[in-house]
Amino acid sequence: MAKPTIRARDLGIDLESGTEGERFKWFLACLLFGKPIQQEVAKRAYLEFVREGLVTPEALLEAGWDRLVSILDRGHYVRFDFSTATKLLDISRSLIARYGSITNLVAQSSDMKDLARRLQDFKGIGPVTTRMFLRDLKFPSTSSSRPGLAQRRKMQ
Repeated sequence: MAKPTIRARDLGIDLESGTEGERFKWFLACLLFGKPIQQEVAKRAYLEFVREGLVTPEALLEAGWDRLVSILDRGHYVRFDFSTATKLLDISRSLIARYGSITNLVAQSSDMKDLARRLQDFKGIGPVTTRMFLRDLKFPSTSSSRPGLAQRRKMQ
């Protein structure tokens, strides 16, 4: 029996909003679910991050490695706690340095294939995590990736 596919909406993530916060939450969830670990454990760990308010790359970096390990342990994500804490910090640092935000990463990608390549350029993100992230993310049209343009069109 195949395991059920976790979706953003199953975690209370509203990707339809198109906001940075919701997109990063999905990115974080995919990083946790991308490991070979039970979905219920990954979900518990993700919800611990939400409960702690650690749902931005800046918040993850500010929390630091020890706190991330503690949160992962509370979510029973113990098999991969050290490596995942390190990965979350490294990816958060790289995301900020390269793009500034997950929204900018998406906006700078020419299409889904380019976005997949850019995601896999991050150390620790492979095809499983990439497929999961892209599956629920709607690649923005010009207007949704550039909110100012969408607003101007509504006013015309």
